Amino acid sequence: MNTIDVSHQDASFRKNAPKKFVLAYLGRVLAQLELDNVEFSVSFVNEDEMHSMNLQYRGIDDSTDILSFAAEDEAEDGFAFVSAGRRRRVLGDMVICLPVMSRNAAAFGVSDREELCRLLIHGVLHLSGENHETNDPTEPMLVRQESVLKTLGTEA
Repeated sequence: MNTIDVSHQDASFRKNAPKKFVLAYLGRVLAQLELDNVEFSVSFVNEDEMHSMNLQYRGIDDSTDILSFAAEDEAEDGFAFVSAGRRRRVLGDMVICLPVMSRNAAAFGVSDREELCRLLIHGVLHLSGENHETNDPTEPMLVRQESVLKTLGTEA
């Protein structure tokens, strides 16, 4: 069983990223990637907050669409112990900025829903240990991201 915490810094973000949709879609992503018994969070923040986080953690004085913070403290086998003796892998946290996501969606000529799905997949891939050096679409992680998006589509 997976545990996903979804939070919205601003109530208006719930319209573009409803908790029910986000949880259902992430469930499909985890199943597609064969990840089970994981725990992570997704936070939707405003542009000022994302700008601040991007500067603090990446040294980039601008906002971005997504930041992923993979958990560093884990047991040797990749699982952490939680209550009632259940073993669970703590993946970390992803933070998404919907205003930047919307601008990117418009620039890429895709819907906000498609770009949200892409970011959710992207974040899970990062949290599960995958990375990319550039934004070149031939990067293996980005190829995998687009493959998962094509398989799942944009419906929860």
